[in-house]
Amino acid sequence: MILQTERLSLRELTEDDAPFILALVNSDAFKENIADRGVRDLEGARGYIEGVRESYANNGFGLWRAALKATDEPIGLCGLVKRDALPIPDVGYALLQPFWGQGYATEAAAAVIDHGMGKLGIPVIAAITKPSNKGSQAVLEKIGMEYLGLRQLAGHDEESCYFETIG
Repeated sequence: MILQTERLSLRELTEDDAPFILALVNSDAFKENIADRGVRDLEGARGYIEGVRESYANNGFGLWRAALKATDEPIGLCGLVKRDALPIPDVGYALLQPFWGQGYATEAAAAVIDHGMGKLGIPVIAAITKPSNKGSQAVLEKIGMEYLGLRQLAGHDEESCYFETIG
């Protein structure tokens, strides 16, 4: 277990999470707001998980499986990502659509930022969203991140809305 909030528990991904990952990364919202990761079967999902697990080993953080604390039902991913295109880690999250609009993204992202800045000692954390993803922008503003404008990041076709924690 990495951390717990009032309603959620976040832990590292395991191979057993492959069916959940397959569903999440193939959802229309994930492909539209994040990217099509090309994961089409359980083998591909296990490969995706292995890439995230490499981040745990190399960076001490990564995307974590977010589940309802009461039932352990997985609802999404939330964690820290180290991208080549950014000099600092960024908070990332994706939830299955039935769990939108209930404050889970806000709860998870705020806890991840607290964990990153507190326990991991990361002084500043970024976040990026597509300009069309107003829901994620609202979450980032709600948890106190500051919008610093549009940025063209290497490897991205369009500009991203760029946020940072306010220190």
